[in-house]
Amino acid sequence: MIKLCPLEAALCVCLLLLSSAACFTQGEKMVSSPPNIIFIMSDDHAAQAISCYGSKINETPNLDRIADNGMRMDRVYCTNSICAPSRASILTGKFSHKNGVLNNVNSFDGSQENVAKIFQSNGYQTAMIGKWHLKSSPTGFDYWNVLPGQGLYYNPSFIEMGERKEYTGYVTDLITDFTLNWLDSLQEEKPFFLMMQHKAPHRNWMPNTPDLTLYDDRDIPEPNNLFDDYQNRSSAAKEQEMSIEKDLHLSYDLKVMGDFPGGKWQVNFMKERLKTMTEEQRSAWEAAYTPKNEAFLAANLAGEDLIRWKYQRYIKDYLRTIHSVDVNVGRLLDYLEENDMMENTVIIYTSDQGFYLGEHGWFDKRFMYEESYQMPFIIQYPEKIKAGSTSDALCMNVDFAPTMLELAGLPVPEEMQGTSFDQIVLNGNTPNNWRKTTYYHYFEYPGVHAVKRHYGVRNNRYKLIHFYYDIDEWELFDLQEDPAEMDNLYGKEGYEAITEELKAELKKQQDQYDDHPEDFNKLLERKQKDHLAKGKPIQLLKEPNNAYGQDPLSVLTDGQYWEYNLYSSIVYTGWLGYNDRDFEVVLNLGEVKNISSVLLNCYQNTDSRIYYPTEISLAVSDDGKNAQAIQTVKPLVTEEYKNGTQAFQLTKEKLNARYLHISAKRLAMVPKGQSGELKNAWLFVDEIIIE
Repeated sequence: MIKLCPLEAALCVCLLLLSSAACFTQGEKMVSSPPNIIFIMSDDHAAQAISCYGSKINETPNLDRIADNGMRMDRVYCTNSICAPSRASILTGKFSHKNGVLNNVNSFDGSQENVAKIFQSNGYQTAMIGKWHLKSSPTGFDYWNVLPGQGLYYNPSFIEMGERKEYTGYVTDLITDFTLNWLDSLQEEKPFFLMMQHKAPHRNWMPNTPDLTLYDDRDIPEPNNLFDDYQNRSSAAKEQEMSIEKDLHLSYDLKVMGDFPGGKWQVNFMKERLKTMTEEQRSAWEAAYTPKNEAFLAANLAGEDLIRWKYQRYIKDYLRTIHSVDVNVGRLLDYLEENDMMENTVIIYTSDQGFYLGEHGWFDKRFMYEESYQMPFIIQYPEKIKAGSTSDALCMNVDFAPTMLELAGLPVPEEMQGTSFDQIVLNGNTPNNWRKTTYYHYFEYPGVHAVKRHYGVRNNRYKLIHFYYDIDEWELFDLQEDPAEMDNLYGKEGYEAITEELKAELKKQQDQYDDHPEDFNKLLERKQKDHLAKGKPIQLLKEPNNAYGQDPLSVLTDGQYWEYNLYSSIVYTGWLGYNDRDFEVVLNLGEVKNISSVLLNCYQNTDSRIYYPTEISLAVSDDGKNAQAIQTVKPLVTEEYKNGTQAFQLTKEKLNARYLHISAKRLAMVPKGQSGELKNAWLFVDEIIIE
């Protein structure tokens, strides 16, 4: 034993006391270092539907708790306003063109570096729970339990560490249950990084049973530009397909059951969702919606009255799903307080992008206009972030990963294109050398909602947008004088200088981030072709599961079909989709024809579970019944599953025939290791080409 003199002993006691004090906060709560990080993200939650952001349409008291205890950031923006690309940018700190997820069709390459891997390699316990939406399996997480694809609101499946499991309950509650269970399992001596990601309030906005009549007693205020006529804007604003008036479906979106125009699949979708409910859930649902739906049908609304009704049904269901998110965020915050975990835990709440809540007459996102461009971002860290603070610094979602890493004292990889704003949240001030502009690039066109490809920059006052690919149009907005972005100033007298300044800044940003829009400007065209089958009658022996956009009895012989390139999103118009049956058709040429070539055009995109057929057969007859087999083709299916379109040749020799019998067998199940594995695969067919 080593003996110490009285002075040495006293010094050691003081040092021990100081060391012990450093491990406690006020109230004698144990504090660990480095901090835990909880990243909570919802899907499509607009800032204008959060009360700490000044919402006029709802209250979110539990989200407000985070803002009250920390910082609300008022100018945080996404780099590509659509679900999967935003999530990939948040994980990697890289723009879409660098992380490979340009749109909702691409799969995320899990082999690349991501923020979870860095936390994991530095001793953090890591988890991903909830909506993943990146098609590949999560990497960098010790534990993951995610929704397949978009997931269901009621009684969803989850994929837990690769194993699919079925659950009874409401999705927002279940995600929170799984989160709290994981927190209970943690090793107390190690910090953790948790990504808790809610499905809500994503379309089609199915509220939890306790919330089905919330807001029934009042009307939600309408935005001033609900009836926007898009004058003095680019053609992109006019040609979109996200209009409350035209594109919100009465069954799929608004829960009015009936055979309405707009596609059988939308009616069938709601019917199938109701079938998946328990008897108790379905009874609550029908009790809430049936009287309201009957009143709507009896009113026989039209014109602006119908638009107003659709807005009210849409916005109330949207806000009802947000109410459930807020309640469950409260459950998490209560858990952290009860378990003395709050002081040394960074808590972030955000959304993958914003959303239109009737502004411009729209729902959905995608455009660089403020409502969908802005992301809510509130953060608390009681030890270091001042309670009730705010920031108007211009930040982007590629900054999230660097910020979380630096808050944990970890280095940021050079390949991350974002910049940490940790000093902004910690000090409350924006450094003089902080960015003065944000950069944006949207790729998914042609695609769902028909929003044109565009890129742009935003500074403290102005925004410049260039729509490209199949158009060449510009928009310039003065956000100070025109915050609703109703007046396009591009080309107007007096704005020449700011236009040139922003164009120079746009070029600078594209050089900085190594983004070259010309690489994504290869135009997708629908091919036009005259051939023997064009306009000839056909008989579908098996109806398609989905007929996209046109009469299925004409699309196979209309002389038009798509060819896709690397940067094309699929245009569904013109395709027939088969999901649980094979394709069989009889074509009548009207008389016996000399035929040298028969081709069937098919599409493959494995990210969307669409595969080429496994076998295509051709037979001929004189009467349309007694067919003689001519040829069977087995398309080569390789491990690469190369995406694209292909016209499969069904003839080897010339033949004479009046009736052609063509069948194609779909791949029954998505192969293991592919996106959507073990689900039904789709077969997409378009033109039958005969020469």
